[in-house]
Amino acid sequence: MVIKMEINDGYMPFKGFKTYYRIVDGGDKTPLICLHGGPGSTHNYFEVLDCIAKTGRKVIMYDQLGCGKSFVEGHDELWNQDTWMEELEALMEYLNIESCHLLGQSWGGMLAIAYAIEKKSVRLKSLILSSTLSSASLWAKEQHRMIGFMSDDEQQAILSEDYDSIAYQAANEHYMQLHCAGPFDKDTPECVTREKKAGRRSYLIGWGPNEYTPLGTLKDFEYTNRLHEIDVPALIISGTNDLCTPLVAKTMYDGIKNAKWHLMPECRHMCFVDDHDTYCHNLEDWLASVD
Repeated sequence: MVIKMEINDGYMPFKGFKTYYRIVDGGDKTPLICLHGGPGSTHNYFEVLDCIAKTGRKVIMYDQLGCGKSFVEGHDELWNQDTWMEELEALMEYLNIESCHLLGQSWGGMLAIAYAIEKKSVRLKSLILSSTLSSASLWAKEQHRMIGFMSDDEQQAILSEDYDSIAYQAANEHYMQLHCAGPFDKDTPECVTREKKAGRRSYLIGWGPNEYTPLGTLKDFEYTNRLHEIDVPALIISGTNDLCTPLVAKTMYDGIKNAKWHLMPECRHMCFVDDHDTYCHNLEDWLASVD
């Protein structure tokens, strides 16, 4: 059977601003809502998951307030968990979503965890926690452990916190290529390298100056001891070379009652780019099992 997919997009009014959303419509099965990382990263890279609509459902993604087509300037008071959770709830209302699967990657997974625990919404059918975390302090410890595997010069540059120095920027870029993404080439999906309006300010205020140093409004994000409150099935996906280390992923797996964990060999922070086919196969199997 050939499933026809339509792509529709638009804007939702929110807090006097507007939130951009994009819907790939493949049918009427329980929709999948994708929460991007950052904060401030945009929905773009999630377009590699458009194919999931072929399972007969809508795949919904959006630019969270503060980035991309939802960019806002000069409102640092907005860059916190409460804003982005309120925005997610507002979008569900706006799009008349009665039931959904929630896929969050990196910060988006943090948002999904917080939403599941704080809201206990009847709308939520399952969680897909992709390369994310339940504890900011554990995340920071694991990043610093992995920095310890770099050269002495690179370690010194990163730990100097001289963010404008050439040495720091080179070491940080190397670390991110080891554990996050890049370098990109002609085979990299266009949506991953597409020019975008990144939410640098929302990242700085929400998280901090880099991945290793949570100093922002999310610095006290600690849900490990409340993971048992998640009542829906959860699929955890992470890579062996991920910023989300196996310890971070297993901490979530151990804490959630009804959880499954896929550890993907050779993958970094964007498993759905590093091994797209395996990721999508695992995701399709999961959705079929919990629909």
